[in-house]
Amino acid sequence: QLESMIRLSEALARLHCDDHIQPSYVREAFRLLRKSIIHVETEDVTFEEGDDGDDDGGGVGGTAASHDAGDESLQQNHPGEYHGGDNEVDAPTSHTSAAATTSEDMETTQQQQPPQQQPSTKKKSKKSKKKKTQITFEQYESISNAIATYLRSREGDGGGEEEGSEPQYLTWGQAEEWYLEQCEEQIGDSMEELDRMRKLTNLVIRRLIKVDRVLVYIGAEEEQGDEREKKIAVHPNYVI
Repeated sequence: QLESMIRLSEALARLHCDDHIQPSYVREAFRLLRKSIIHVETEDVTFEEGDDGDDDGGGVGGTAASHDAGDESLQQNHPGEYHGGDNEVDAPTSHTSAAATTSEDMETTQQQQPPQQQPSTKKKSKKSKKKKTQITFEQYESISNAIATYLRSREGDGGGEEEGSEPQYLTWGQAEEWYLEQCEEQIGDSMEELDRMRKLTNLVIRRLIKVDRVLVYIGAEEEQGDEREKKIAVHPNYVI
């Protein structure tokens, strides 16, 4: 964009047959660039808390199992009906006994119907809404660039001033505390603001590791220990 503004300023000078570029030409070139560049609007970044939600799988399966059990119970004993096979000889001959048995079966089926509706209510109660935290893309980019730039600078400094020293990697918690120190003026003495910024910083770092792949764990740090104690670094292919 800087080269484009220089070329536009030179073109405006030629247009006015001027051997020197005047400040008015530069201002006009800047205005033309601002009008011509299309600003792409990016969506806000949304963080979902509790992504590792527990699901015992008992909702739909439990409902189906209860219906199957109810169907089996309804199909087990129905005196007076024809079941085929050798049971044809056992069919009752008295109309009075058949009416009595059918009335008893209707009472038993009515008693069995309410338990079939209970799993559906349990299924609804198990659904829990995930808490969401939303920030603008500019805020997310500001936090991520600050953390990535600081980590990359610490990696370049190494363990000391001697040549050939190994790079110095910081833990998740150290990067978090550093960024909170940079926001000390914004936080002030408010504990609520401190907790909010700490929570937001952790969400950004987690997204940089698990979604954007800008940050990576060092060695086998991904498999063990608390995440705030793990050492992190900027991905070698990431350009700041």
